[in-house]
Amino acid sequence: MACIVEETERADESNETQIALLSGVPDDISKSCLARVPREYHMAMKCVSRRWRDFVCSDEFCDYRNKFNLAESCIYALCRDISGGVFLHMLNPFSSRRSWKRIHEYPYIPMREGMGFAAFGKRLFVLGGCGWLEDATDEVYCYDAAVNTWCDVVPPLSTKRCYFACETLDGKIMAIGGLGLNPNAKRTWDIYDPLTRTCKSCSDVNIVPEIEDSFVMDGRIYIRGGGGGSSSAVYSASSGIWELMDDDMASGWRGPAVVVADELYVLDQTFGATLTMWCKETRMWIRIGKLSQLVMKQPCRLVSIGNSIFVIGKDCSTVVIDVENVRKTTMNGVMVCSSIPKTWDDDIDVISCKSVAI
Repeated sequence: MACIVEETERADESNETQIALLSGVPDDISKSCLARVPREYHMAMKCVSRRWRDFVCSDEFCDYRNKFNLAESCIYALCRDISGGVFLHMLNPFSSRRSWKRIHEYPYIPMREGMGFAAFGKRLFVLGGCGWLEDATDEVYCYDAAVNTWCDVVPPLSTKRCYFACETLDGKIMAIGGLGLNPNAKRTWDIYDPLTRTCKSCSDVNIVPEIEDSFVMDGRIYIRGGGGGSSSAVYSASSGIWELMDDDMASGWRGPAVVVADELYVLDQTFGATLTMWCKETRMWIRIGKLSQLVMKQPCRLVSIGNSIFVIGKDCSTVVIDVENVRKTTMNGVMVCSSIPKTWDDDIDVISCKSVAI
């Protein structure tokens, strides 16, 4: 009986793959049409048939949307609740009803601190971390945003580490510095390749300790430690080495940073929340304006989509800054911005934020 059921299921799957995506329409044209459907309807598309589901969840679908500039970005926030549990919240900024939604399907991620968070293609990676009763780990978790599920088996990092910088550059995920079982971990970085599922470790004395923030700009990774200009460094993908950062640029990097259209912005949270921009021509920091404390709670994380900066604070309270028009809408030094309501949960700390385009 079991054999008969198995053969029947195989026959059903075979018949399903032979059915056209759209009746009477060649598959290449059907795929072109389906790829143009806005992202907010992708979940409904998966319910139409197995073939639709497999196509919408495939790399082919995502590659097609990226190739023809159809991809839409969603923001994913790695959060921790008051009990220490770790989970994801998702925001679709292109939806007619912009609001944060909690992603309920996730594996058991221990209550860890100091985890890395990275995006590559349609996937998100949660790396490393440590706990009160747990040493630094090399574990890696992977979430596929198109399939809306977590991968079962993901190869580990080369080095067990926590409280480290994590960025994506040239198709590789970089886990940089931090703390680990090996006292030399703070001077090393792992190069994690999601495609080959391999990881290698490198070292450099110029990697700064106690990394607080990082960003990628012009093919380089910048990291900032807790000791001012002398504790900031930059990695060049072309040379493969780390160098200390210029003091004039490092001196104004006093908070979370984000790059928009090759321009660097920093949210200085020393006294309130002030947005500044690094001017490459004059090599000076320019003050843009302050954010109202009525619509968001500090501390904040930054992520960019197009020409907009999303400032995401405690409980996922969110402010959207249009960098092209922000100077025109500044009143008495305070920027006039749109906002997105916080989540329905209280006491949610945002660990890190990334955008994923599908």
